[in-house]
Amino acid sequence: MVTCLLLSGCGAVPVTGRRQILLVSDQEIFQAGLVQYKEYLSSAAISSDPTSSAMVRNVGRKLADATEYYLKTNGLQTEVSNFAWEFNLVKDSQVNAFCMPGGKIVVYEGLLSVAQTEAELAVVLGHEIAHAVAKHSNERMSQQILAQSGLAILSSALSEKSAVVRETATTVFGLGAQVGLMLPYSRRHEYEADFMGVVFMELAGYDSQTAVTFWEKMSSLGTGKVPELLSTHPSDAKRVSNLKNKIPEAKEIARNLR
Repeated sequence: MVTCLLLSGCGAVPVTGRRQILLVSDQEIFQAGLVQYKEYLSSAAISSDPTSSAMVRNVGRKLADATEYYLKTNGLQTEVSNFAWEFNLVKDSQVNAFCMPGGKIVVYEGLLSVAQTEAELAVVLGHEIAHAVAKHSNERMSQQILAQSGLAILSSALSEKSAVVRETATTVFGLGAQVGLMLPYSRRHEYEADFMGVVFMELAGYDSQTAVTFWEKMSSLGTGKVPELLSTHPSDAKRVSNLKNKIPEAKEIARNLR
């Protein structure tokens, strides 16, 4: 029975094709994310800067369109219906952004002190959108269910899956003191989101090479105080090196789809 559950819960990440275990339905994961997203916005201060807010919406919409284009042209039309994109800029000095399952994206004003151009902002938003498209939060939740339940009682745990989802959502979405940060993804997830993000950037018309210079700039800010966006992300030379190696592939993928 456990083997059947694991096999039926297998999926593949768009763009990379990596196999993953997804034990939670899209509907459940999106609903859990939406609840936490609305809770966050109820206490957040939406930015009053119309120019910056418009930039966030415009860059986000371009990336969302590019993402949907990729999914549609690769036979993943059904995945598109899983997203209801929304982009909000909030008053917060942290250098950070996050994307909830379903495409609910928040950018902190502090990020714009570093991401000063559309292309630089696209680096971060492409990365966050990639986390949602790759269903990394679902994968993390599934891993946590496995770790908490153990294979021996997995079948029993999943028979009451809605309760399990509610119990694990707080940890997966990083609520409480770290609301909305969705921490921490694994290093594998971060590198995967980097690569997928630059693919989406290219399809949206942004030069993915910007990702290299942006993350180099972000890393240079880490002296004395690490920016929030880097606090749980790879921030060493390996990230930049990995991007340099993967950008030619991202450009080729985008070129073949145009």
